Amino acid sequence: MWSFIQNQLLGMKWLNELIGKLLRVCGFDILTRTGGSVQFFLYDVLKITALLCFLILLISYIQSYFPPERNKKILGRFRGIGANCIAALLGTVTPFCSCSSIPLFIGFTSAGLPLGVTFSFLISSPMVDLGSLILLMSIFGAKVAIVYVLLGLVTAVIGGTLIEKLHMEQYVEDFIKSASAVDIDSPTLTRKERLIYAKDQMLFTFNKVLPYILIGVGIGAIIHNWIPESWIQMVLGSNNPFGVVLATFVGVPMYADIFGTIPVAEALLEKGAQLGTILSFMMAVTTLSLPSIIMLRKAVKPKLLGLFIGICTIGIVFVGYLFNAFQFVLI
Repeated sequence: MWSFIQNQLLGMKWLNELIGKLLRVCGFDILTRTGGSVQFFLYDVLKITALLCFLILLISYIQSYFPPERNKKILGRFRGIGANCIAALLGTVTPFCSCSSIPLFIGFTSAGLPLGVTFSFLISSPMVDLGSLILLMSIFGAKVAIVYVLLGLVTAVIGGTLIEKLHMEQYVEDFIKSASAVDIDSPTLTRKERLIYAKDQMLFTFNKVLPYILIGVGIGAIIHNWIPESWIQMVLGSNNPFGVVLATFVGVPMYADIFGTIPVAEALLEKGAQLGTILSFMMAVTTLSLPSIIMLRKAVKPKLLGLFIGICTIGIVFVGYLFNAFQFVLI
């Protein structure tokens, strides 16, 4: 039963077979590089689009119960590492990319929430949202997806706790600290209004991420059908002990969310790249993208920004090597 759920419902293998049959009817030879690339592109775009729309609709409906004002109240009830844990968990039901999370981070900081708590949220939000759990299950299986999310949450909690212990409040820009928080009670929405909100969020997010999906799937199709397997194994396989570090630093300048990185990860895994190396690349892209770093610099001073980047980078590299070490157990 679980194999059916993973392969046919989440992985949509039936869709891949259907597209292959349709391409053969249209005269394509899917065993060639060109035909295989077309099949990979159509299959991944349709699969990710279907999963994306369903997940955003579901998560946005859940998110309608956790507007920023309510999140502030929830976080304000906790202290210490418990607050960091709650902040990391709340990050799983908030926007899908780091650039969308930063305005919420600024709002939480302006409201006077502890800095370490807000950073736990900032690390968790793009790295381990609920969508990543389902999408990773569709590609890598349940064990990999669950361990990935757990390690992401641990990274967020440790990172936020460390920033809290170092008392970095002086490195927040003055305009953030002096901003007055507006305490607005969360409106009570009807079920119909929540569904309308979820639909609007789905359409907005889909239009926003569609270009990255197309680019990611296009790159994945090239990797899958045109780049020799020996090249991938040489650079990102077990023969290169620095593959995790390389993948992390390559991912940082890029900007995408998990929906754009999934097809690239899928193609790399099939070509022989190590699991942890692939996941480090995905985490770097979603958590430390260059646009998000630029946005965050407007809110915090260089020393705090550098600490945030350092903590995330070390955590991502550690997670990558850990997954590589236990890949034989997880896959």
